[in-house]
This record gives sequence, C-alpha cells and structure tokens, in this order.
Amino acid sequence: MQHADTAFRFWIAASVFCILHSALLACASAPARAPVCRPDPLLQLRADIAASTQRPGVTRGSWGVVVDSLDRRDRLFELNSKTLFVPASVAKLVSVATAADAVGWDYRFETTLVATGSVSQGILSGDLIVVGSGDPSLGGRGGDDLSTLIAAVKDAGIVRIEGRIIGDDNALEEPRPQLSWAWDDLGYTTGALFGALNLAENRTVAFVVPGPGPGEPATVTLEARAVGRPIINRVVTTEAGTTSFVWPEQRPGEAALTIAGTIAAGGQAIPLAISTGNPTLWFVTAFRNRLIDEGITVSGEAADVDDLGASAMPTHPTPLFKYQSPTIAEISRPLLKDSINLYGEALMRLNAGRRQFPTNDAALEGLRQRLTSWGIPEGSYQLVDGSGLSRRDAISPEAIVVVLQRMFDPSGSSPFVNALPIAGVDGSLAARMKGTAAAGNVRAKTGTMSNIRSLAGYVTTRDGERLAFAIMVNNFEGTGADANAAIDAIAVRLAEFTRR
Repeated sequence: MQHADTAFRFWIAASVFCILHSALLACASAPARAPVCRPDPLLQLRADIAASTQRPGVTRGSWGVVVDSLDRRDRLFELNSKTLFVPASVAKLVSVATAADAVGWDYRFETTLVATGSVSQGILSGDLIVVGSGDPSLGGRGGDDLSTLIAAVKDAGIVRIEGRIIGDDNALEEPRPQLSWAWDDLGYTTGALFGALNLAENRTVAFVVPGPGPGEPATVTLEARAVGRPIINRVVTTEAGTTSFVWPEQRPGEAALTIAGTIAAGGQAIPLAISTGNPTLWFVTAFRNRLIDEGITVSGEAADVDDLGASAMPTHPTPLFKYQSPTIAEISRPLLKDSINLYGEALMRLNAGRRQFPTNDAALEGLRQRLTSWGIPEGSYQLVDGSGLSRRDAISPEAIVVVLQRMFDPSGSSPFVNALPIAGVDGSLAARMKGTAAAGNVRAKTGTMSNIRSLAGYVTTRDGERLAFAIMVNNFEGTGADANAAIDAIAVRLAEFTRR
C-alpha cells in the first residue's frame, strides 16, 4: 500500500512537471512581445483533478475517475478507469438505463382488482383481491395514493364487502432482502423490501412518546394506516434535558420491528420513519383501512395470499378494475433525483423481460446481456441488486461512462438525463455546488454509503463542450463531507474548464 501511495504521488508530481515543462517550451518559442505564457489547459485540468483526490480526508481512499468528451469523443482524464469500485446508488444509473432498454420509457406497471363473488345490491359476496406486478410508485412520490382504486370499488357499486382484502403478489418472487444487504438497514426506509405490491414506498411512521418519568418505558404508536404492524418497544425514558436517540431494528428472523433507544422525559414526541415489513400485508392492511374510512364496510381481515394456501384463490375471479402506473420515464425522476432504493429494485427487475418469471437472478441475467450488447465487458462490473444498497456491488468508472454515453441525447430530450439531480437545484444535489459554475449545470447521480462516495453524470464546460464523468472514492479516512468536497471540486473544475 505504501508503494502504491508513493507511485500515485509521483504521478501527480510528474503531471505538474509536465505542465511546467510545456509552459517553459511555449515561453521559449514565443515572440518577445508575448506578455503571458500559459500551460496547456488539458494538462492543467488533469493536474487539478489529481490534486483534488489528495485533499484532506481522502488521501488514503481508493479513487476512480473517468472524464470523456461527448462532443469530441476523446478522454480528458482517467484514473483507475478499469478498477472495480463499490458504487452505492450510482448503480441506479444502470438499473434505469437497462430497464428502459428492456421495456421502453412508456412502460407502465399494472395493479388489478378482482372479486371472488358476485355484486348484488351493493354487497360483494366474497373476497376482494389486489393483484400486483411490481409497481413501486403507488402512494409514493409521483404515484397515486390509492384514490383511484377506492374510486373503482365505488364505481362498481360496492358499499359492503362480505369477505377479506387479499394481496396477490405471485407475479414476483417473495419479497426479501437482496444479497449482502446489511441487516441494520432493514428497519430504516432505505432498506424497505420490494414486492409485487408496494404502497407509499413501503415506509411508514412510528411516534415515540416519553414515559411519565426516568426509567419508564416510552410509548410507541403507528400512523393509522399501519396499525397491525408488530412492534417490540425497547425505548426507555431518561432524565429531562438529556439527548434523545431512537432507531428501528428489523432483526433477522423476527417479523416484528424493534424500536430501541432513549427519549428525554417531558420532551416532544419523536417521529421515526420506518420500513413496513411484509409489503403485501402492508398494502392490503392500508387498503382495507382506507376502504373503511371511505364508508365501505369490510367484514373480513387483510391477508397475504401466501398465508392462505392455494384453495383461497378462485378459479374464475371477476375483474373489476385495472390501474396503470406512471410511465418508466416519470417514475425515473423521483428514483434518480431522490435515490429511492425501492424504485431501483423495481426497475432493475424489468430486465427479466416479458416472457420469463422475473426473479432477481433472471433480471440480473437480462441486465448482463444488455451491458454486453453495449460493449461493456462482464469483468467490468459485479452487480447483485438494482439499488446499490449491497456492498457486493462493484463496477468500474469506465463502465459507468459507457452507460452515460449511450443514454445521452444531444437534443436534450432524454428522459434519463432529465431525471438526474441538478447541482444546487434539486434532489440529492440540491445543497451541493451552490454558487459555482457547476450549479444548474451538473446533472449527476450521487452514491452514498459509509466510507463510499460517488458521482456520475454530465457537465457542460465553459466552452459549451459536453462531458460525461464518473467519480468514485472508496475507503477514505475522513468524513463524508470531506469526500463530497473533493468530488465537488472535480465537478466544478470540469464546469470551469476551457480549452482556450
């Protein structure tokens, strides 16, 4: 490792030497009246990028950087371009690009309501079944909030359901954590499981209220539509004025969610965003509660079809309504701007194609075939999920830039490019690079995990030249803010670059 550090520092020094040498040669050959001799702009850019990778807090990190000109089709900079790095959420770029290639930007998920019995005088004599296909957007950012499904039940003339609300999630394999997801992510909304039925991004809120005095247990309640989610309360009340800290734990092998920590006596209730556990049961429970709130009586309980057995499903159900989601182009905007893991998993699954049962493995095989057809070698990536939450994910900066090149549309109408966060404006880049040449200019996807930061996307230089770039740093020694500052310095430098 010491040898590698020494070699890299030598490379930086050599780059600076080349700049100075070029400047001296230019000065030596310049006319006597020439007032200024400047180093080659491209050599200066390369030295500045290299220097940014040696800023405080990131000198021990592993860096990978590729910058390509989309207009000139040449490479401005590369560092460890073929090395595999953990990308974090930059992996979502691959999920969106390959999903759009697999099914098209206009693809819509479908959610269907079917009845197991007849409707007479406003009474459904049987169960109401919701059949999902993997729509991640219902009740989420950019999606319907169940109002359309409720309206469809009313339009069918139903005022009473003499049966259960059943969730049919058999269009996909059972919801489960993806390969090598950290168990302590699963209680948080970032680790929410994806399934055939999803609602409100499979996230809800628990409210933690302090007990009457120190040493007493706190009270934990759920928002109304989540009532029924099993909770284990391990939050203890502490002395007034102490720091409160609570967190969720979805422990392996437990259906219940543990909420642990401490809360100060006399303090305000703490809202805690949590994952909902079984997405199918969460969907039908919330749907049943909403039906009742809207004045529709439901005599039976909410149920996951997998808990009922094959006999629960009718042979000839009666279709009532088919809901279609927003298009993939529309879903991609919150997916990339806000980096929603659930959406990434849903879109990656579309790589399985229309004729094959969409397991995660089948989707990854479809993804592999697409990347191969785009000229990306198999050895340049190892992706195991669609969100980038797994630390088993690895990809080279060069592979990411190839994806960016393929998805770029010179006309500016690309749904892919338009879905990316804009520096200083929105999404995960809203607070970054403000007041610089990159603000309102850089469109890029962020990647964030502990000791991992990445940024990949597009920037226009001062000359109007359009660039694609991928910047990744793993295993840095400082804070995440240190790494973001170094990455942002590179992006800003690209925005300022001129070849003149």
